[in-house]
Amino acid sequence: MKYIDTHSHLYERKFKEDLADVLQRMEDKDVSAIVIGVSLETSKQAVELARNNKRVVGATIGVHPTDTNEKFEAVDYAPLLGEQVVGVGECGFDYYRSPKEDVYVHQREVFEAQVVFASENDLPLMLHVRPSKGSVDAHEDALEVLKIYQKEYGNTVRGNVHFYTSTKEIAREYVSLGFTIAFPGVITFAPDLHDVVRDVPLDMMLAETDAPYAAPVPHRGKRNEPIFVIDTIKAIADIRGEDFEQVAEQLTKNAKTVFLSDKSA
Repeated sequence: MKYIDTHSHLYERKFKEDLADVLQRMEDKDVSAIVIGVSLETSKQAVELARNNKRVVGATIGVHPTDTNEKFEAVDYAPLLGEQVVGVGECGFDYYRSPKEDVYVHQREVFEAQVVFASENDLPLMLHVRPSKGSVDAHEDALEVLKIYQKEYGNTVRGNVHFYTSTKEIAREYVSLGFTIAFPGVITFAPDLHDVVRDVPLDMMLAETDAPYAAPVPHRGKRNEPIFVIDTIKAIADIRGEDFEQVAEQLTKNAKTVFLSDKSA
C-alpha cells in the first residue's frame, strides 16, 4: 500500500451508488483506507467493509461526541473486536455547535469509557476534538483526560488526533503525549495551518480525507474520497519544502506504526 487515508466514512449514503467504483479507483492509485465508526451501527458497517474489501485495511469502532446521543458500552463493542479493528473512536469533545456547559458531562463520560476500552484492548484512539469558535477549550479538556489516563495506563493510551486545525502549541502537547497529528484536505486552502504543518515532526504526522467531507483543492465542492489523500500529501510536501515521495513513504510508515502494526507492509 503506497498511500493510506487514515480516516474515511465509506459506509455513508454518498457512496451507496458507486462504492465499487470508489474502491477500484483506490486500487488503481494504490490507496488504502481506514474506515471510522461513529456509533454502534456504523462501527459494525466499518468492520464489515474492512472484512470484505482489501483496500479497506482497518476499521475503528466507537462513539462520536456529537453525531449520536449513544453511550459507549464495552459489552456492545467487545463482540466487534478482531483483526479488522485497528482503533477506537472517533471519540473526544466537540463544542462547535453546542455550548460546553450543555454537553461536557455526557461527552466526558463517553470519551473516558472509550479511553479505558482502548487501553484495555491495546488499541489506539482516533480522536475527534473540535473546540468552540476562536477557542482551544475542547483540546484542553481532551489533553486533561489523556494525561490522567496515561498516568494510570501508561503508553497504552495512544493514538491520533483526527482533522487537526488548531495551533502548533496544542499540536506539540499532543505530540509530547505520543499522539500523531492528522491533517485533512483543508490544508490545501487554509494557509493559516501551514505553520502547523511545518512545525509537526514528519514522523508524528498522518494524512486523511474524512471522506465524503471536506474535499481538498482541486476537488472542493465535490464528494471527497480516499484517493484525494494524495492531494493532501502533496500539499504537506509542498508546505514543508520536502520531496513528495519521501513524505508519502514516511506518512504511510507512520500510519502502519499507529494503526497497522500487526499488518503486513
